[in-house]
Amino acid sequence: MRVSRERVMGNRLTILDIAGQLFRERGFEAVTVADIMKAAGLTHGGFYGYFKSKDDLIAEALGQALTKTTTGPLGDLTTYAAGYLSRAHRDDLAGGCPTAALAAETIRQDAVVRTAMTMGLKQQIERFSRVAAGENGTEKRREAIGSWAAMVGAIVLARASDDPALSNELLAQTRAWLGAKAKDRRRRNRGGRPSKGRTPG
Repeated sequence: MRVSRERVMGNRLTILDIAGQLFRERGFEAVTVADIMKAAGLTHGGFYGYFKSKDDLIAEALGQALTKTTTGPLGDLTTYAAGYLSRAHRDDLAGGCPTAALAAETIRQDAVVRTAMTMGLKQQIERFSRVAAGENGTEKRREAIGSWAAMVGAIVLARASDDPALSNELLAQTRAWLGAKAKDRRRRNRGGRPSKGRTPG
């Protein structure tokens, strides 16, 4: 029985979505094509009717996951950080940030996979730059890069720790640090002085 074009496209999107979740949860190498197709409710043998190779699937699934988390409207970085640096996000590997989950693994992947990650990084930096504080484009981009790097780094470290207290502290203190920087910047803009003990910038 011939499968309609609409069904093929639907299956392809399902595979991409499930692959993105499994890769974030377990890593690229630990997930097999058979695992993905089984989770998608499809036969293993049908995989190559949708993708040329596992590397092709990895690149597309990563690109799709990154697009979902690095595009769209954004309020301010402090509010975004509060949600990003939460225990719920830390514990949600499968549905969480693909950058935090897979950036380190991407280093050892095929060039097309690294290109997908690079595009995601650029999208997020540009997105953050639009709402970041700063008097010019250079300052806004610096704020965007620093904030994003701090958030991703904190999630990676919080997930790596087997000490719950330290893991929670990493999230809380990074939130506090980013919030203090934003508060000091607003104060300086009003002509005041930075908070005692805080480093401007």
